Amino acid sequence: MSALWRINLWVCGFFTLVTVACMALLVHQALADVERELQSAEAVVHYLSETAERDPASLQPRLTRSLRHVRVRWLGADEAATLPTQAGLDAWLGRLLFAEARHSERVLDLADGRRVQIAVDPRDEIDEVWDSLQQLLALCALALLLSLLTIRWAVRRGMGLLDDLLHALRQVSAGQLKVRLPAQGLPEARQLAMHFNQMTAALEQARADNTQLTQTLLALQEQERTHLAQTLHDDLGQYLAGIRAQACLLPLVADQPSVVAQTVRELEHNCEHLQQGFRALVRDLYPVVLQHLPLAEALGLLVEQWQTRQGIDCRLRVGVQVPELSTPAKTHLYRLLQEALTNIARHAGASAVSVRLHQRGRHWRLLIRDNGCGAQQPQRPGVGLYSMFERARSLGGELRIISQPGAGWALALNVPVLNMPGEVS
Repeated sequence: MSALWRINLWVCGFFTLVTVACMALLVHQALADVERELQSAEAVVHYLSETAERDPASLQPRLTRSLRHVRVRWLGADEAATLPTQAGLDAWLGRLLFAEARHSERVLDLADGRRVQIAVDPRDEIDEVWDSLQQLLALCALALLLSLLTIRWAVRRGMGLLDDLLHALRQVSAGQLKVRLPAQGLPEARQLAMHFNQMTAALEQARADNTQLTQTLLALQEQERTHLAQTLHDDLGQYLAGIRAQACLLPLVADQPSVVAQTVRELEHNCEHLQQGFRALVRDLYPVVLQHLPLAEALGLLVEQWQTRQGIDCRLRVGVQVPELSTPAKTHLYRLLQEALTNIARHAGASAVSVRLHQRGRHWRLLIRDNGCGAQQPQRPGVGLYSMFERARSLGGELRIISQPGAGWALALNVPVLNMPGEVS
């Protein structure tokens, strides 16, 4: 059932209740009025009866024809003295109104030989009440009709807006994010159009950002693969080729101890460089230290290595209680700090950095601050900041970046204790 039909049913039900209540009030008031009218009519019946018995000539049909609530009926010699019966709605209304009413009735045999019936007749009162009920029903029906037409007109305007919105949402679901609603009509319609247009604009911008980020990530992936291939070919490959040549040389110079000793030293040197290259390569691909060291020591080693490479003073402070995290959570926290330090080295121009990991209330907090030049916060984060936000979300926390020109950068990661993945209670 449509919304318009449901509204119409509710309105019809409301008008029905109001109409029934008004009819009940009208009938209740009519009962009191009928009681007063019938008392007056009884007095008239007694007066006419007494007058006719004293002076039959004074009771003329033309004089009694227009009396209200009193019926004077001339009877034949053998005619029964009964009032005309009513049928249909008038009879039902008469029984409802006059079930307890007194019906005074007198049959007189006049001195001039005529026979007359004088009785209280409530038909005039029934007609009045019935006319009032009909007027009430007509008024309620007219009010209901006008209300339904007004509701239909108003709902149709609203439904037109909903139809436009539904059509636009279908276009958005189909990937057409350039759709916009016209800002016109009622204030509510203009506000709805404004918020819808802002939503589609944000979705369009988010899709453009995701496309750009995807392209950047693919480019970084290709760069990493290229760097890995170059390292394996140019660096590690050359050492392996040298080791193989020196190994082939040893049988040929077995009778020359000095040459054998020199070749062995070169083999040791090449093997050492080969091992260092493999360690650096593995360290770039995955922080192996997380599998062998506690989190605090792994972060300390990362900070120490970064300080040695960049020549920037970096101090790490870790609270007494360090969260026990799962391996993926440790990796996220380690990479987030690594990315933050990389951004500081590239963009901050800082000479000192402080890193602090501690518990603050019911939250774990990682705070990274530098004394660099600072800058206005970017409206759209790049790949580095985007990856940090995603890692913070994976940890169930919130990452805030605070920066002002000349005041340095501050990154604060807050993670509720209950949201720390893999925490040991």
